Amino acid sequence: MIRSSHHLARTHLLSLTLDELTGTLDDLGQKAFRARQVAQWVYEHGVQTFDDMTNLSKPLRESLAGRFDIYRSKVIRRAASSDGTVKLLLEWPDGATSECVMIPADRQKTACLSSQVGCPVGCRFCASGLDGLQRNLTPGEIVEQALRVRAEAACNGGRLTNVVFMGLGEPLANYETVMQSVRTINSSWGLAIGARKITISTVGLPKQIRKLADEGLQLNLALSLHAPTDDLRGALIPWAERISIEQLVEACRYYFDRTGREITLEYTLLRGTNDLPEHARELAHFVKKLRCNVNLLRYNPVETLPYRRPTSEASHAFQQALRQHGVNSHIRKSRGLDIEAACGQLRYAEMNRGIERKSQSLPVRKIEIKAPHSC
Repeated sequence: MIRSSHHLARTHLLSLTLDELTGTLDDLGQKAFRARQVAQWVYEHGVQTFDDMTNLSKPLRESLAGRFDIYRSKVIRRAASSDGTVKLLLEWPDGATSECVMIPADRQKTACLSSQVGCPVGCRFCASGLDGLQRNLTPGEIVEQALRVRAEAACNGGRLTNVVFMGLGEPLANYETVMQSVRTINSSWGLAIGARKITISTVGLPKQIRKLADEGLQLNLALSLHAPTDDLRGALIPWAERISIEQLVEACRYYFDRTGREITLEYTLLRGTNDLPEHARELAHFVKKLRCNVNLLRYNPVETLPYRRPTSEASHAFQQALRQHGVNSHIRKSRGLDIEAACGQLRYAEMNRGIERKSQSLPVRKIEIKAPHSC
């Protein structure tokens, strides 16, 4: 059921490249510099309405407003952590929801973005895929998340410096869309975030990893490994049953050879499941095959799942075991534990509260929409 069909009759401006926007304005009889003016208002100044574009004529502003949406989402929940992390739950015109997060760290402000509504991978310990995959996000929806997080960063006293695709979904399963949004985020006319400040996280799709290596961009690649053996990885990640660790090694080697960028291995520590000394030894053996570093993440528990967060002592013992084998590893600081900030948690909690129906065939219940946060 489409809730707001009038939105879909217009184009989402954030889904357009500068060339596409230039072509559209040319069809309206406007010179090319008008497209750059519009882009500057949206991406540099952060305006959300055409009325605010004061160097455009009123007839042009009205014409653009009749053809385009700038922002399409509503912020239906904003959760702020005591550590400065802010998570937004966005609702799109069709009722689908996605998450994005602003993560502050020293002088850096990082946007964690979703690439899909839900997730097809179904990692056993993750909330993202508990309701499966609803649909892919569009380029404009991904870019809109980045703009909303940038506004949060500004309210937090800083500017957006980094972008990671580590939210809902598998970015490389929505490849073309993600790459279009990456180019907007990276471009000088867009958000102007350097490629080396953009990270794409994947559960591991070898063909797409190779394709990404050939894009000519200095992007960071993070591989969500979470287990040192094929058997354990397959038990934790259903998709891993079809893709061996050795296949991932070969694809990641290709990525390093083409880009010169070291791979980051993401390894979520699950108490008693993958955080034992023998797991560290097996992981060290695998890691030595790659130019990479290892990020250890202590699990953020999901209420309905059986996995538990490891102790600080066990986590540091795991890290020490890796270092004894010559592996560069870090324990990534957990952020937003008090606001369900782990991937998919806020969305899943809201769905359980009845904000989003699991079946689009059911009548949509009216809900109270909170106003977007403003600083």
